[in-house]
Amino acid sequence: MAEGLVIIPTYNEIENIEAIIRAVFDLPRAYDVLIVDDDSPDGTAQRVMELQEEYPGRLHLERRKGKTGLGTAYIHGFKWALEREYPYIFEMDADFSHRPTDLPRLHRACLDGADMSIGSRYKKGVNVVNWPLHRMLLSYGASFYVKLITGMRVHDPTAGFVCYNRKVLQALDLDQVRFVGYAFQIEMKYRAYKKGFRLQEVSIVFTDREKGQSKMSKTIVWEAVFGVLGMKMRSLFKKNGF
Repeated sequence: MAEGLVIIPTYNEIENIEAIIRAVFDLPRAYDVLIVDDDSPDGTAQRVMELQEEYPGRLHLERRKGKTGLGTAYIHGFKWALEREYPYIFEMDADFSHRPTDLPRLHRACLDGADMSIGSRYKKGVNVVNWPLHRMLLSYGASFYVKLITGMRVHDPTAGFVCYNRKVLQALDLDQVRFVGYAFQIEMKYRAYKKGFRLQEVSIVFTDREKGQSKMSKTIVWEAVFGVLGMKMRSLFKKNGF
């Protein structure tokens, strides 16, 4: 029986996909892997299907038509995981910016009582490798902005390396999650925070991708900037009965 499911969304990750899958399966703890591929034209899904013969029953693939965003890929994966009763569900990037060897540490935090554990770049200073200064300032500034607006005491609210206890995802109305890009990660943490779940950060070292292209864009950044403010305003209106 797998101890959890690692969800990895992909779009054009042919250079990384085999290595990241093997790295997860080489861990001492038994995790299944779900690849949610958004119709990658580079053959990512085809390579996953080939690897499924090597990892029967442990490596899963969901293929979606078109590139519809990180958030919708994770929501698709969450629903898939809940239907199959996985006790713990993980988010992780395909490009090795999140080290697979840190998965058991996130898992341990949840086993020890956290409802949601977060692989944090900023819990102990700034633990980021190979990022240009402007991107580091953007990310760190976004984290400070989110803490200021939402009141969450999370040092890295935009982090995409996460372990959920299944009860968190069961409690959230996944169909009401609004954001699909950068702000998706913030919204999921904020919704869990507002529900009273325990969020715990686990310090990690984040290394920028060496292969493939970043999916970051100006649209994604602006969604985060204005989306967080709108999210907070909606929460206040709801609280006051508007």
